[in-house]
Amino acid sequence: MARRLLFTLVAGGTLAVLSACGVGTLSSDQVAETAEDALEGEVGTRPDIECPDALDKEEGASTRCTLTAGDDPTTYGVTVTVTSTDGDTKLGVTVDDEPQDD
Repeated sequence: MARRLLFTLVAGGTLAVLSACGVGTLSSDQVAETAEDALEGEVGTRPDIECPDALDKEEGASTRCTLTAGDDPTTYGVTVTVTSTDGDTKLGVTVDDEPQDD
């Protein structure tokens, strides 16, 4: 079963970066870092997530990323979706059940 985590993108430094990148977009680096933070909080180990695309800050917008952990070269797909823009931007993170084919 895929794990779904909700987290809120907050913090003064992050909000300043969002303004620099455009009011309506999260950069690919911001999406990856925020997803890493959320998963680290859930499982206790920080994964490495790479997101190739920026994410529009509109409810329902999503992007696909890849996850690896530590020395394990196995990659998993990750979907990051904007679940709410009412106040803070809330994102859902879903990690695929099966590793990606290489």
